[in-house]
Amino acid sequence: MAGRGTGPDFVEALARGLDVLACFDADHPTMTLTDVATATGLARPTARRLLLTLQELGFVRSVEGSFQLTPRVLTLGMAYVGALGLWEIARPHLEALVRRTGESSSMAQLDGSDIVYIARVAVPKIIALRVEVGTRFPAVRTSQGKVLLAALTPAELSATLAHPSRAGLPPHPEPSAEHLRDELTEVRARGWALADEELAPGVRSVAVPVRDGTGTVRAAMNVTVHAAETSTERLVEEHLPLLLRTAGDVSAEWALWQSRPHVDIGRHPATGTSGASD
Repeated sequence: MAGRGTGPDFVEALARGLDVLACFDADHPTMTLTDVATATGLARPTARRLLLTLQELGFVRSVEGSFQLTPRVLTLGMAYVGALGLWEIARPHLEALVRRTGESSSMAQLDGSDIVYIARVAVPKIIALRVEVGTRFPAVRTSQGKVLLAALTPAELSATLAHPSRAGLPPHPEPSAEHLRDELTEVRARGWALADEELAPGVRSVAVPVRDGTGTVRAAMNVTVHAAETSTERLVEEHLPLLLRTAGDVSAEWALWQSRPHVDIGRHPATGTSGASD
């Protein structure tokens, strides 16, 4: 369940509704009322009312007595990505990168101690893990996560890693604090990170930062390969230069997008005519 607020304006009903949406995942795409009530810790009548409300709003559907999310849920996440302007800018660059490398490419951001995929262009290859927009993985086990963690201050890093992973992966030995600190220092110095079968057997990737108009690292971009097909040397020597160039182009265009004039067009209260203001 989501963390509970303590402020006077905290809306418990909204939090419970979000808990219901969040309990569906790749391992639980279809859930009964009992499943949802158990996963969220809600009483069955409460879970039922929330599910029926979400169904009426179009976010879930009933299938033979069970419930599933609908594609409308994607609008919640894509509204965030769209507000950044990042996906529209990155998409053609990711597609061009994939055409040149013949490998999948993704973008991710930090959410607690996990990375969450916000964009992906994939090629039809057999990879040990299923990845799509919204997928989350522990940051310390991914190349994108290492890039994003390396951009944090020591205090921010400690606070971030204090959050338990919500990726749902089996327990895995974590690197020691000293090892992680040394690796992130190296990542910060060279400007890219490598994950060599740390997330799953056969999955190898390299990642670089994507920066906003202030130079702040806001996302990471990677190229993922199958370890049996592509060596670490080839990944670094052939794919990394293309990835660095692509991320640089995306960062530059994003900076321009962020610096554009923001214009609001509305109706003049008296005349009803359109007006614009910067």
